[in-house]
Amino acid sequence: MWQRLRLRPGGVKFRRQHPVGAYVADFYAAEGRLIVEVDGLAHDARVERDAVRDEWLMARGFQVVRVAAADVLKDVDGVVDGLVRTILALR
Repeated sequence: MWQRLRLRPGGVKFRRQHPVGAYVADFYAAEGRLIVEVDGLAHDARVERDAVRDEWLMARGFQVVRVAAADVLKDVDGVVDGLVRTILALR
């Protein structure tokens, strides 16, 4: 996914492993204050912890999008297109 995001799709700059407070976002786009988390199977056991994290981030004005790792593997271009559409809608 990073190989696609680093090309600035739709003119949007993404950062990888971006620190936000006590957390590290998988991907971050300053435009739209969008945090993207790619969730694999390990996140199934961390639902409560992820909810607390998302709440903290949203309370500080960030938008959080969670994407299943399986979706990234199946259709990375579709996932990236969806993220760009989300950011453009936040403009």
